Amino acid sequence: IMATSTTAVLCFFLFLLPLSINAATFEIVNSCSDTVWAAWATTGPQTGGGSQLKPGTVLDRQHQTPAPLGGRIWARTGCPSDGTGCQTGDCGMLQCQGYGRAPNTLAEFSLNQNNNLDFFDISNVAGYNVGIDFSPTTGGCRGIRCSANIVGECPSQLRAPGGCNDPCTVFGTEQYCCNNGPCDPTDFSRFFKARCPDAYSYPQDDRTSTVVFTCPGGTNYSVTFCP
Repeated sequence: IMATSTTAVLCFFLFLLPLSINAATFEIVNSCSDTVWAAWATTGPQTGGGSQLKPGTVLDRQHQTPAPLGGRIWARTGCPSDGTGCQTGDCGMLQCQGYGRAPNTLAEFSLNQNNNLDFFDISNVAGYNVGIDFSPTTGGCRGIRCSANIVGECPSQLRAPGGCNDPCTVFGTEQYCCNNGPCDPTDFSRFFKARCPDAYSYPQDDRTSTVVFTCPGGTNYSVTFCP
C-alpha cells in the first residue's frame, strides 16, 4: 500500500463521564491509496468498533466511556465488502468487539492514568501491515511514527499475505512470546527495532528502550495509516 495525497478521515470521540475534567478526541486518517477497514477495541469497559475507510471518505463516530481508558487502533487490509475475512488485522466482524489477528501494526493508548497522564505507543508485537503515525494534536508533546518498508523486507520465516508476522505468532515459543518472566531481544525483534526504533519490537521491549510516550490527560490525537 502506497501513500497518496488523498486522505480519508474517520473521527470518533471518547466522551468521559461528566464528573471527569478530561475528554480525548481521536482522528483516524487513511492516507493509503487503497481502502482499509479501521478498527478499535478498548478495555475498561470492553468496547469496540470498525468502519471501511476509502480514500477521500470522511466518517464520524462517537463513543462514551468512563476514565481511565485503554485500547488500541489498527488497520485491516485485504477485506471483502463486509469487513470480515481480512488478510491482516481481521477480527471476524465489521464492528470489532475484540483484538484483531496478526499481522497488524498497533496504535495503543492508556488515557487518564497515574498523575493524570496519557500513555501511548506503536507496537509491532503483533507484526506489521501498514505504517502508522500516532501524534498528539494538542498538549504540546511529541508524536511517533513507524512507516518503514517492513513488509517488503520481511524475513522469509515471518512473511504473510499483506504483512509481516511477529515471531510469537509463527513459532509460539517462550523465546519470542515472553509469557513466563523476562526475555531478551532476538534477531527478529532487532529487525523490527532497526526499522522502527520508537515502536515496540517484542513484548518486553520497554525493559531496554523508550517505547511508551506520555502526554497530559485530555490531549487529542491523530492516527494516520500509511503516513
